[in-house]
Amino acid sequence: MQDLGNLETLILKDNYIQSLELPPHFPTRNLKYLDFQMNIIQRISAEDIRVLKRVSNLTLILADNDIMHIETKAFSSIFFYTLDFGHCVNVSVILEGLQDASTVALRLGNSLDRHALPITPTMLQGICNISVDYLYLPYRHFLYFSADTFHCLAKLQKLDMAHTDIGELPTGLVQLNFLRELNLDKNKFEHLCNIRASAFPNLTHISLRGNLKSLDLGSGCLGSLSKLQHLDLSRSQIESADCCSKPLRGLSSLQHLNLSYNSKLRFHNAAFNESSNLKVLDLTSTQILINASQRPFCNLHFLQILNLSYSKIDLNIPHILQGLENLIVLKLNGNNFESKTILEDNLFQQAPNLEVLTLSSCKLSAIQTKAFSSLKKLKHMDLSHNNLIAFNSDAFSSLRNIYLNFANNRIHIIPRDMLTNLSGQSVINLSYNPLECTCSNIGLLTWYKQNIDKIEDSEETVCSEPKSLAGSKLLSINLSCGFSTAQVVLIAFVTIAVIVVTFILIIRFLRRNYQQL
Repeated sequence: MQDLGNLETLILKDNYIQSLELPPHFPTRNLKYLDFQMNIIQRISAEDIRVLKRVSNLTLILADNDIMHIETKAFSSIFFYTLDFGHCVNVSVILEGLQDASTVALRLGNSLDRHALPITPTMLQGICNISVDYLYLPYRHFLYFSADTFHCLAKLQKLDMAHTDIGELPTGLVQLNFLRELNLDKNKFEHLCNIRASAFPNLTHISLRGNLKSLDLGSGCLGSLSKLQHLDLSRSQIESADCCSKPLRGLSSLQHLNLSYNSKLRFHNAAFNESSNLKVLDLTSTQILINASQRPFCNLHFLQILNLSYSKIDLNIPHILQGLENLIVLKLNGNNFESKTILEDNLFQQAPNLEVLTLSSCKLSAIQTKAFSSLKKLKHMDLSHNNLIAFNSDAFSSLRNIYLNFANNRIHIIPRDMLTNLSGQSVINLSYNPLECTCSNIGLLTWYKQNIDKIEDSEETVCSEPKSLAGSKLLSINLSCGFSTAQVVLIAFVTIAVIVVTFILIIRFLRRNYQQL
């Protein structure tokens, strides 16, 4: 151990270690991470870990050990950053040994395929004498789930109860005034009100993603959470005919809202008037219904990121982006435009501060000149996986320091003058296009070689025509599109011959006319 004085991390997982006993001179001065997971440790005594009393802020991993006994208060007076007893069979055994210990995070989770005793209210009483901020209980099951289960959790700051097969939190809960984050992913809630939000008045984060039953948003179920900033309700089979003012009532501090991968949401005017401070809104792959006269986002003046990809939203509604003057990122992948064309007069003019715009897989066949000219700050443009046959650089306000993705389109030829304005740190992706490697496309081929630093995915930027060059990388193509010496001599000879013959014919014509006089 004399050469390990500065040891910070020791990983001994997946061995056949039977005891946690550490030698008296074990180096602890800089120790931060100690991993004994997946061993065969069954019993832990106070003497085994006496040396750890010299350590502070340690992460100790003991997951996947079949621990049957820990001496009472064996871990007392030790301050840990993380204690991981994941997959332990009996939580009571663990908590008995942790009496009077302190840890930022305590992991007692299980996994779907591991048998463990269900947690009873009595089991969690042991937490009353443990200082813990974050408690992780994923994949645990509860027996006699009641308000008493939470009796000793009042000082928690974060509680993870994902995959615990619960459909509601019990009534009569003690006030968990210190709780900031609550994870209820992959459970069986049928109504949002069943999380008993009033018991957690200072929550800033709620995650209820991947709910296993169709979740009813209700009205004002989270109204007591005036400090809530992050709300994730994605993949929860949500369908609402009047979203989202009533469900979000009282959430004036909400900044991040994820409603992606749900069923169907209908928006009306100012659909988020209760959460006007939103900065991020994700509606990916959730069908969005809006009447032609509606302006659902008109009060979201602070919104910076909006994801409407694959939402089937009607992009023909002229004022759909009204109110989003501070929007920076807009994702519309997988939606359709009328006539499959981006017109000069389009909805993007309502979001003049856009820096990132993605229109991948929108079945676009054309982009009109000046279509994006109002977007003076545009830095990232994704038009991949469309049916574009032309690259039109005039559609953009500036081609300096911009990323352009035109991959997987139907572009054959690009005139050189369409590329010469790409300057600064600009990058373009032309991969998977049926590019011609003929003299008709010599402008692109020449520019490409001179600006390889501006090309993304050059390995897949290959020729389609002629067939003899199909699959060849553009960088390897060397075309000779000028005239050879023989061709120059032949052209000169033909030209002179034509001139001489023409001159002779003119002279003969003039002589004939003179003789007739």
